Amino acid sequence: MTDLAIAANGLRKSYGDKTVLDGIDLTVPRGTILALLGPNGAGKTTTVNILSTLITPDGGQAQVGGHDLATHPQAVRATIGVTGQFSAVDGLITGEENMLLMADLHHLTKAEGRRVAAGLLERFDLTDAAKKPASTYSGGMKRRLDIAMTLVGNPTIIFLDEPTTGLDPRSRHTMWQIIRNLVAGGTTVLLTTQYLEEADQLADRIAVLNDGTIAAHGTADELKRLIPGGHIRLRFTDPTTYRTATHALPDATHDDQSLTLRHPGDGSQRHLRTLLDHLDTAHIEADELTLHTPDLDDVFFALTDTTTPKPTTPARNTVPTQAGHDNQTQENPR
Repeated sequence: MTDLAIAANGLRKSYGDKTVLDGIDLTVPRGTILALLGPNGAGKTTTVNILSTLITPDGGQAQVGGHDLATHPQAVRATIGVTGQFSAVDGLITGEENMLLMADLHHLTKAEGRRVAAGLLERFDLTDAAKKPASTYSGGMKRRLDIAMTLVGNPTIIFLDEPTTGLDPRSRHTMWQIIRNLVAGGTTVLLTTQYLEEADQLADRIAVLNDGTIAAHGTADELKRLIPGGHIRLRFTDPTTYRTATHALPDATHDDQSLTLRHPGDGSQRHLRTLLDHLDTAHIEADELTLHTPDLDDVFFALTDTTTPKPTTPARNTVPTQAGHDNQTQENPR
């Protein structure tokens, strides 16, 4: 278990007769990003709150940073940093004062606190705004300050609960690069998000939470392969050629209004070559050909749609250790 930053087994949490977490397992190797993906109410924030010692589970066990959550919560808190859905920034004081306040909470000396605050403000490109009230900051600046404050205690594990909600696309991409840099320095990140692209861009592994359980887990590519629906779209401008193609490709679905065919396929080079050879033999030439393979949107909708059967996954409610992961981590990761 020494290569794991987070290891949780059978976590359960209920509020009254509402079950929020129904016995989930999580393992996160050091120096990686696990994204918890799911709709509102799926249990993402509850999972973060339990693992960061903010609430206690009704059942299950967990170790964070090698420390038992139930018996050594203070040791867990010394290891982690948490950035919640809502900013912890105090808008009535300056960015620098927010940083120094956090340094005081971590019992740093005044000299050390100023040194750490100045370094983090520079690192997050906030030096020029450091003396200004945080209420004047843009959404992206407040989020950067929020994460900078989280890093004052030099945590090795960071929980980011929907860190880019409400940010514009440019600020979101800036935040993604900040997260990548943290992991490159050895930090472990557990990220919750509703943004499918965010999970696809950042996560080493993704766990899809739905209705308090883990509906599926794996890398982005592994999850995409769970979902059927890949196809090749052929569009024609000549009605005669279109009709010939519909007879030549009886497995394809067709749209007579737009003169298009959707032929099922797995996106492989072999399947595409077979289809093109078949069209050449039949002397059929499409005016436009596009290839569609399932993406995380398809995964998300398939796994969270309660009206359709879920794709089969290897182990429900479990996120396994990433095989072959390099266990080394820096002694003092930022």
